[in-house]
Amino acid sequence: MNYGAGFQNPGSNDNRPELMEEVKLCESAKERAYYDNLADLYAVINTLQCLERAYIRDCVKDKEYQTSCQKLLSQYKTAFNLVKSPEFPDVDSFVKTYRLDCVAALERIREDQPVTIKASQGGGNSSKCIADIVSLFITAIDVLKLERRAKDDIYPYIREVCDAMSSMSSLPADFEGKVKINHWLTTLSEMGVADELSEEQARQMIFDLDVSYNAFVRTLKDES
Repeated sequence: MNYGAGFQNPGSNDNRPELMEEVKLCESAKERAYYDNLADLYAVINTLQCLERAYIRDCVKDKEYQTSCQKLLSQYKTAFNLVKSPEFPDVDSFVKTYRLDCVAALERIREDQPVTIKASQGGGNSSKCIADIVSLFITAIDVLKLERRAKDDIYPYIREVCDAMSSMSSLPADFEGKVKINHWLTTLSEMGVADELSEEQARQMIFDLDVSYNAFVRTLKDES
């Protein structure tokens, strides 16, 4: 007796022709375009985040960074306008939905300009520029006092202080603060990403930042 006669595998696709049908991810050309636009926005934000990290690690020159950043910010505006909707009223909602880790990119999007020219508005001597420099000095000193000595922790703040002071036309090239900050920027640039400052270096940097900050404040008082 053939016990297998007439037996059919209940999981066989022959009994479920719908499983053989092609699955369409999009029902229309309009829907396909929408998902393409979402992918484009995701790619632009992610690329901007990578660019910011490369700049922080001194892996890209200022001019190349600035050109690329300006281009990406322009692309971001176009890409976001194509997906802006009640579902995504702002970039934060998009980032949250797709769980993007892009703090640096969001900061650049909010500033709407590369960090190299962040403080250059108003002829390089605007009140915003001055406030930014004061804030950066204080933040850098606080980071060191919290015993965060890794290059990744310190370099971004020192770089921004240097860039912000360079944008101020009233500060001469030999300004004491510029000289000291440039020295530390060079030191950090020569370190590996995982390297840390020694305790002695950290104490010296705090001292130099404090001296530079006081010199900057004195310069502002002299101008007023």
